[in-house]
Amino acid sequence: VYLNQEQLLPEERTCRVLAEVFGRPISEATLERAVETCHTQLAAVEAAIKRGITEAEVAHFDATGARVGGKRFWLHVASTARLTFYATHPKRGREAMDALGVLPAFRGRAVHDGLTSYRQYQDCTHALCNAHHLRELTFVEEQLKQAWAKDLKTLLLEIKQAVDEAREHGLVAVPARAKADFLSRYESILTDGARANPPPAPTGKRGRPKRGKAGSLVDRLRTHQAETLAFLEDFTVPFDNNQAERDIRMTKVRQKISGGFRTTTGADRFSRIRGYISTLRKQGIPTFAALANTLSGTPPMPATT
Repeated sequence: VYLNQEQLLPEERTCRVLAEVFGRPISEATLERAVETCHTQLAAVEAAIKRGITEAEVAHFDATGARVGGKRFWLHVASTARLTFYATHPKRGREAMDALGVLPAFRGRAVHDGLTSYRQYQDCTHALCNAHHLRELTFVEEQLKQAWAKDLKTLLLEIKQAVDEAREHGLVAVPARAKADFLSRYESILTDGARANPPPAPTGKRGRPKRGKAGSLVDRLRTHQAETLAFLEDFTVPFDNNQAERDIRMTKVRQKISGGFRTTTGADRFSRIRGYISTLRKQGIPTFAALANTLSGTPPMPATT
């Protein structure tokens, strides 16, 4: 289980390694039974991890494409600095998020990439990933040659530095004068951005005319200023969604090594076991020993707060 689920060796290679080490052949069916047992034993632990994320003050959310049984699925992650929950679903949006059950019950601050489905949950507050914004602003600056985008990149990084320095000095807020200056500059730069990307002329067709990448970015940063600058208002909120992106990166590595999942059962087993392993690593709990105890029926329970 450790080699297959933690070190991401495909089943055939896992069995070959074990056969060479111990001098006895081990079938893939034996490995699959061990993974099945581990998955079953971790049901209560996964529920506790999921509950811990649901009750967190700040949690990160993301999703990435996955192949299951030759079809397009989505692997979703909900996580904190100490907990990780994975799940696969055929859909990416609201239907999947409702089925997975974290966001419907979440009342804290949800950090994400701005996907519309996340914003449909109104019982929590939101924060947008500024790493995504920096990448989009770089595109507008370099490819569309719009100077306001460079100015806003500089400002966002300047605000981040001010927040980091204030936190290091034990403060819970940026000085009021500096904060007011940041907000004034933010609004001024977006005014420049709007001037560079005026609304398109009416076409006479139904629906709203397309704004283009730069215009849409200006509109989003204006409409969702509070979510964009949440890290300035509340020091518990991070600048970006890197936590979720790091947590989901290993699943992409697994796909590169082994390809997609053959069945939904295999995807579900991987999601639960890998979420447990990720949580263990975050909390400094030895993975190999924990999996051994899990297979013996006594999985170590990580802290869930």
